[in-house]
Amino acid sequence: MRLSTTVFSLALAADAVVGSSWFSKAAYNKWHETELERWLSDNDIPYPTPADRKDLENLIQKNWDSYAVSPYKNWDTDKLTSYLQSKGVETKESAKANKDTLLSQVQNSWYETEDKAQTAWTSVSDWFLDTWTESSLKAFADKHGIPVPQPRTRDTILQKVRSNYETVAKKVGETASYPGDWLYDSWSESDLKEWLDTNGVPAPQVSDRNKLIASVRRNSRLAYLRLQDQKNSAAASANAAYATLTDKVIDAWGESQLKEFCDKNAINVPQGTKTNELRALVRKHRAQILGDNVTASAASAFGAATSKAGNQYAKATDDATLAAQEAFGSVVGYWSDTRLKAYLDARGVPVPQGSKTAELQALVRRNAHKAAHPYSAWTWDDLSYDSLKSYLANSGNAAAKKVGDSSAASRDDLVSAAQSAYSSASSAGGGSYASATSYLSQATEAAKKSTFDTWSESELKAYLDSYGVPAPQGSTLNSLRAEARKQSTYFKYGTTNPASTAFAKVSENVKGAYQWVMGQLGAGSEAAKQKASDIKEEL
Repeated sequence: MRLSTTVFSLALAADAVVGSSWFSKAAYNKWHETELERWLSDNDIPYPTPADRKDLENLIQKNWDSYAVSPYKNWDTDKLTSYLQSKGVETKESAKANKDTLLSQVQNSWYETEDKAQTAWTSVSDWFLDTWTESSLKAFADKHGIPVPQPRTRDTILQKVRSNYETVAKKVGETASYPGDWLYDSWSESDLKEWLDTNGVPAPQVSDRNKLIASVRRNSRLAYLRLQDQKNSAAASANAAYATLTDKVIDAWGESQLKEFCDKNAINVPQGTKTNELRALVRKHRAQILGDNVTASAASAFGAATSKAGNQYAKATDDATLAAQEAFGSVVGYWSDTRLKAYLDARGVPVPQGSKTAELQALVRRNAHKAAHPYSAWTWDDLSYDSLKSYLANSGNAAAKKVGDSSAASRDDLVSAAQSAYSSASSAGGGSYASATSYLSQATEAAKKSTFDTWSESELKAYLDSYGVPAPQGSTLNSLRAEARKQSTYFKYGTTNPASTAFAKVSENVKGAYQWVMGQLGAGSEAAKQKASDIKEEL
């Protein structure tokens, strides 16, 4: 997608500020009862059943601010600190320990005002679809017979889907204020998880489609705000790059450089134009780009630079998750057959008998966005030594307890025993299985921030060996831990760290055009240096 449409036309468009009448007319007051229940369910807020409408509204009212308006109020200190760092706000160590201080800083630098947040929920169709991929929008338009004129660009499809959104909802007999599962009828489970991966949301490790949809729906507003913030930042960077095309740099360019700039920016150069006239043309268009009419002129002039200079780069990065997919594909190329099969098994993907390594790798790559089951035998392989012994001691499985009580048992022995005990409990069902999953839930939640921290060097190397990844010679303990976390994350999510893959498309597409501009500045600077040197020699 061209930068002119992905960045400038959206990032620089003025946002209307609407008055805050939400105190008396909150968005949810007009929702259908099923929508009220859906919102509460999406946000894991228990509600009585049956419940009358007033009870549901009162419950939402109590939680509305913390979930819909200021979701950061539910964040822990690490997430608050991470947000502030992403916004370039410095945080002191003392502040990290004081959550109230962090909350105040986040509030001051949040994406939108409370009034705007309240208003946004009165018309979700204005923003809810903005984070959808072009293919998702096309599928929705085709499924519901929405005519889209050629050329079918993403912006054209988005506009048509948005304008027909409520009509489609009525046609299929569904509510539209807080959209239901029907909106995602054309999405596969992999599509849902891919959206979560791309937007930096750790996917729930479940095979329940409804929970994946709930996670997408719950995080759609925050994903939209992040996307807009990223676009604004990208637009500012690109505009700043153009701003550095100062008169001195333009004066230093020769005729060929000036013509190249005009060509790449679709600036019409009349036949026989002299060098000084070329400079005047460049200055004129630079002024237009940085002037009052920035939305229209930037879209045409800078967009031309993207399509010409960065066209091939933009094509290569058209897929938002291309970089993540390539990285995952590369990692999978090192995995052992056992690990490849475990990855597929964790996702319920059948493995054909006698599959070769290359076939297993291909199957894993095809299922990069498939959500893993909540718990299975593989879940035990990154728990700590103490967690494993604790489970074995309380598993109710005599053979497992015997291994856990052995002082000579290695971590691998404990993992094997835990996997075996879990498989037995899973087959038996009932209380044994419930106890095993309950323990897993507690252990994995507690281990989220400390996984691998207590592992010895030999345990880390053995873990990496299970992936077929050799530990580099002279590796430090910290580097081994980092590599173990990396492999574990790929195995669990099928992507890089879920929190760092967001907005790849915007960042990468902007990079092509931004680098082109900086290249022009570099060339101009070299020309300026050369000119200064020549003058110095003449003197």
